[in-house]
Amino acid sequence: MSTSERLEDLLRELAPQVLGVLLRRYGGFEECEDAVQEALLAAAMQWPAEGIPENARSWLITVAARRLVDQVRSEQARRRREATAAQETPEADLSPPPGDDSPGDQDDTLALLFLCCLPALTPTSQVALTLRAVGGLTTAEVARAFLVPEATMAPRISRAKQRIKAAGASFAMPGPQEWAERLDAVLHVLYLIFNEGYTASSGPDLHRAELTSEAIRLTRMLHRSLPDDGEVAGILALMLLTDARRVARTDPDGALIPLAEQDRNRWDAALIEEGTALVTAAMSSSPLGPYQLQAAIATLHVQAPRAADTDWEQIRILYEILSRIAPNPMVTLNYAVAVAMTHGPHAGLELLEGLDTDPRIARHHRLYAVRAHLQELAGEFAAAWANYSLAAQRTTSLPEQRYLRDKAARPDR
Repeated sequence: MSTSERLEDLLRELAPQVLGVLLRRYGGFEECEDAVQEALLAAAMQWPAEGIPENARSWLITVAARRLVDQVRSEQARRRREATAAQETPEADLSPPPGDDSPGDQDDTLALLFLCCLPALTPTSQVALTLRAVGGLTTAEVARAFLVPEATMAPRISRAKQRIKAAGASFAMPGPQEWAERLDAVLHVLYLIFNEGYTASSGPDLHRAELTSEAIRLTRMLHRSLPDDGEVAGILALMLLTDARRVARTDPDGALIPLAEQDRNRWDAALIEEGTALVTAAMSSSPLGPYQLQAAIATLHVQAPRAADTDWEQIRILYEILSRIAPNPMVTLNYAVAVAMTHGPHAGLELLEGLDTDPRIARHHRLYAVRAHLQELAGEFAAAWANYSLAAQRTTSLPEQRYLRDKAARPDR
């Protein structure tokens, strides 16, 4: 890793910690984040020549706080010039609260993560703000993650900050009554970021490694803060076990290779070992949750030496449990595949019939692709090729389109 890459990684790691300190001291999400960005820019310009300070975090906090003070005082001076004496706004108290000496990096980062995932925000805004404030991505990088122009993303992030302000949200960990809802939102946002990186919803590439890496990094951070939470461990295990297969999912030309046809020797053994250990420990010591169940299913897939050795009966049982505790159409879709592998393709196809009227998935390409796969297994080749074609029309991922079109073009057997 080059010096510039190490510096970039350090600044990205420290950015949410510094923002957390400023938010706790002064409040004002947008103003604090602007000050942090100026401090990061100053560090990027000075540190390569002068060297990284012994306490880089304190250096950034000091510079950011000075920028924030200058910014607020400048604004107050402008107001005094424009307003009459009766309309003057009292100066803000910019001194840190007594005894506030930044008691914990991880606590601040965790509180920032919870703030970015405020339920008042849309999932899209939660993801964008998390990548920007906690992930340390620039607005341009976030825009690329959403495949939109920077000029579109900047106002979206700004509106999210304003909504946090309007909601009166404070920079603090949620109380006991809010905790479960807010943690669920945080996990969902991290899961969305990971999934968009693992199978990009559109564009020429199947993977977007920068997003999967960022999701794993943030989830590791969350796990360090909440080591005893079974679902946090479960989602981290799920990400690691899934990402372990990434390099084997495409050929040298970028074409998609389905799970059953992948070279399992290319899977990342270290990630598999780590993910398996995480989910095993979580399931033995914590209440069972949906992310743990999905990680357990992923474990069964990666532990099979060959596709033919997959323990589909155990996977079917786990999906059955998952469909009871966290029902949603995507779970039903995966459950149908497991049922087809254990009880025959027609049994799986029967489970898919109820999804045709569910607006959450009725027009999703995966429903058509799974139905086509099960019809192919059942020997209903004409129907299978037709559904492969429909699936190809409904995905905007070019590798998925190519794969599904190739399947649709195969002659009847």
